Amino acid sequence: MSAAPTSLASTAQGPLVGLRVLECGGIGPGPHAVRLLADLGAEVLRVERNREGLVDPSADHGRAVMTLDLQSEGGRTQFLTIAGKVDVLVEGFRPGVMERLGLGPEVVTRRRPDLIYARMTGWGQKGPLAQLAGHDINYLAVTGALSAMGDADRPPPPPLNFVGDYGGGSMFLVTGILAALIERTRSGKGQIIDAAIVDGVSTMMGVVGPSGILSPGQRMVSGDAPFYHCYRCFDGKDIAVGAIEPQFYAAFVKGIDAPHLADRQYDSLLWPERIAAIAAIMAGKTRDAWIDLFEGTDACVAPVLSFEEAAVHPHIQARGNYDGEGKRRIAAPAPRFSRTPGATRPNEAPADLLRRWDLKG
Repeated sequence: MSAAPTSLASTAQGPLVGLRVLECGGIGPGPHAVRLLADLGAEVLRVERNREGLVDPSADHGRAVMTLDLQSEGGRTQFLTIAGKVDVLVEGFRPGVMERLGLGPEVVTRRRPDLIYARMTGWGQKGPLAQLAGHDINYLAVTGALSAMGDADRPPPPPLNFVGDYGGGSMFLVTGILAALIERTRSGKGQIIDAAIVDGVSTMMGVVGPSGILSPGQRMVSGDAPFYHCYRCFDGKDIAVGAIEPQFYAAFVKGIDAPHLADRQYDSLLWPERIAAIAAIMAGKTRDAWIDLFEGTDACVAPVLSFEEAAVHPHIQARGNYDGEGKRRIAAPAPRFSRTPGATRPNEAPADLLRRWDLKG
């Protein structure tokens, strides 16, 4: 590992300062969840089999990263020693991998009974599919979420993996970790967290309610409704309309000067022809011209921005949503705290962190 630093003081800040996390290298929801913890002040040591494994953008900051051969006796011994000094261990391997390495929860928690052992998978630790490979699109398909997306006359399009990996995965993993930490303050005991993407997505599907089981063409928030739809403008750019409530829809049709479209808003039989009518109207102006027209109104109209445009949008800038510029741009910690704000920070040398944890670097 690297040489001793000039200062061993942690640069962490946020409500989780003092929390120690040991992360087993991986990609997807696990690293993203750990990044969220790091942004809020947790100290994280990420163990990789080799440095080439550090490929997930979520794992590119806020950690100390070290290589460790977990298939060797020395590597396992060092891992167990470190695990005895942390509050949370996060791993995202297929079920049974950590057990075969001799690093399963039964072994690790002997050294630290109050350890939170968090396991992140797609299918979960148990079930007929638990040992099979999968990705975001597969988890969405099996939970029914994918069937609620897209058009009636074609297969559903794979969404970005925000829904499964990061919505049903990392967000529920973080929720589980924080809940277990709170419970530990009462019981003094740790526990094992089985965070599965299919479980998280199923929970989120409950929010959709009855509209989630309607046939394509009748789903209000999947693009079927003319008042919840994206439209192409004269310049080839798009705007997003989300005028669900009657008062917002009234403001929208007033803005496009289409009073004949104001009534029977929720009659799904009218939706296809109204989408076509509104699309023709939207094609008559540029995106920014429409946005200027709707500025300051409650019509729920927004420009569909590229990542580059979004980074310089006045509201996004006012919120301070990004640190850095260009390819070095990093999303700022969320949510915001009044007394203990989080902060993005670069990776540090693993020896620095290990010495702060009273371990030999």
